[in-house]
Amino acid sequence: MPHSLIPNWTSSGLLPPIRSLDGTSPDRAPYIVTLRSLIDRFATSPERISILQGFLNFRVALHECGINKGFQWLNGSFMTHVEVIDSRNPNDIDVVTFFFLPPKMTQKSLMQSHSNLFSPTETKGIYRVDSYPFILNTSLQPRHVNEIAYWYSMWSHTKETNLWKGFLQVNLAPDEESIAKQLLEQKNKEVTHES
Repeated sequence: MPHSLIPNWTSSGLLPPIRSLDGTSPDRAPYIVTLRSLIDRFATSPERISILQGFLNFRVALHECGINKGFQWLNGSFMTHVEVIDSRNPNDIDVVTFFFLPPKMTQKSLMQSHSNLFSPTETKGIYRVDSYPFILNTSLQPRHVNEIAYWYSMWSHTKETNLWKGFLQVNLAPDEESIAKQLLEQKNKEVTHES
């Protein structure tokens, strides 16, 4: 069951890497959250709403090609209070999609038919998503362990200051998409009205 609450930012403007003071607590990054809680928390400005709209559109594109089983890790400046830390808006959202291949598809056939969904340059331009794929239904090899360790180590610290930080995980299943889209539209009206 996903946690409904995303931890507050630390005084450094980062999600904490662990919610509890107990270092052995399982309540740590990646925090498993719903799309609803993601939008509730981060749809706070026109720029953030635009990035979330792109992210939801990216998910729809994945679902349309049969990718709907797995999960996504979310990070980047979007998950930080970058408006305070760096006095700027976030540019995009960083996403690693851990997914099972659709039935009757191979990695090669999927990449040939939907290469634009697996190119960070293209997904940034189209969806404002810095996207990286990771296929789950393969036998675990040492390189897979290295890839997962890479993402965790890169995403658990800031690049510039080497501070510990947390990140989020959402389910890839499409069952929350319509509620998420409605909530984002509502948030957009609220933010636009406040401007």
